[in-house]
Order: sequence, then C-alpha cells, then structure tokens
Amino acid sequence: QVQLMESGGGLVQPGGSLRLSCVSSARIFSSATMKWYRQAPGKERELVASISSSGTTIYADSVKGRFTTARDNAKKTVYLQMSSLKPEDTAVYYCDSVTVVNVEGAKVELWGQGTQVTVSP
Repeated sequence: QVQLMESGGGLVQPGGSLRLSCVSSARIFSSATMKWYRQAPGKERELVASISSSGTTIYADSVKGRFTTARDNAKKTVYLQMSSLKPEDTAVYYCDSVTVVNVEGAKVELWGQGTQVTVSP
C-alpha cells in the first residue's frame, strides 16, 4: 500500500549537507505537486518545500537559500538537497504528493513514512 518512500536521512554536523530522496510507485507522478514537510518532537508539522508539476518551487523562509528541491519524472523521484544544515533543521522529513484524479477536481494525497535528519556536533 505504500506508494511514497523517503530515504537519505542521517546524522550530520552543522554546516554539512544531505540529499533526501522520495520515490513514488503511484501510477501517475508527473502531474502531482510534490511537497516536503518536517516535524520535530513536540512541534507542529512544517512545510519545507514544494515543487509543482511544471517545476515551480516554493521554500519556507527558514530554509530559503540552503535547501533545493527537484524532480525527475522519468524516475518518479523528488529530491531535497540540504546544505549549510543547522541544529534547528533536526526533524523527521516527510514526502507528500497531491494529484487531481478526475474532472470534478477530486484529489488524492499520499504520504511517505519519513526519514530522520539529525544535525549535531
């Protein structure tokens, strides 16, 4: 039943870099808006980045200039390249997709299981 799978998390020192990947097994990928969220213990879920089907990207102010998201439709994969990492970036990172599936505008949303990112000296 799992149709999104994140990977690439781990432990990194402040100032370091990580690249997260999210692979989709859904039948339709190229028309989906793909988003990255993160959630730290005791805090609300935060939208980190979004990339539309046309490739337009949006970033949270807290990560702007440090994170970059991209998609490879042939591989059904979305990436989150993270650089200049800070301790406050520590969280579980989740991949999300939103797809319009019929002419009435009904949408299907899928979530991955999450991957842990820890930034610590």
